[in-house]
Amino acid sequence: MIVAAGPRSHVFTEREFKNFEFEAEVKTTPGSNSGLYFHTKYQEKGFPDTGFESQVNVSQGDPVKTGSLYNLVKLFKTPAKDNEWWTQRIVVQGEHITVEVKGEKVIDYTEPTDAKGPRNKLGSGSFAIQAHDPKSVTYYRNLRVKPLAD
Repeated sequence: MIVAAGPRSHVFTEREFKNFEFEAEVKTTPGSNSGLYFHTKYQEKGFPDTGFESQVNVSQGDPVKTGSLYNLVKLFKTPAKDNEWWTQRIVVQGEHITVEVKGEKVIDYTEPTDAKGPRNKLGSGSFAIQAHDPKSVTYYRNLRVKPLAD
């Protein structure tokens, strides 16, 4: 299990992926704010400058809730609940991204041909788990990724 707690920080994978199925079991506590980044790159500090963030936030004050593609496709409610484990699933295939929370598809996004990066632009990259603030505690377990053919 990975516990994301404390000041803003990120843990990155070394391996990079382009097309994939990713799943994680997630549990937030009241007030948690975290995120699952993909197609990102390691950086020593700050929020990642590349890739996408799939939001993890059930009850924290930010109105953008679990499953959102942060700064791109915003959800203002989520099927996830604090203090309960749920599965968050992200699939990237070509220009298509889907996000499921508790088995419910909450995002079905196709990248427009004029999309500009490096943030929210499909390509390839690593995953990162975000800790957001000192009062936030989020749990991750059973993280799985399956590469898909290009």
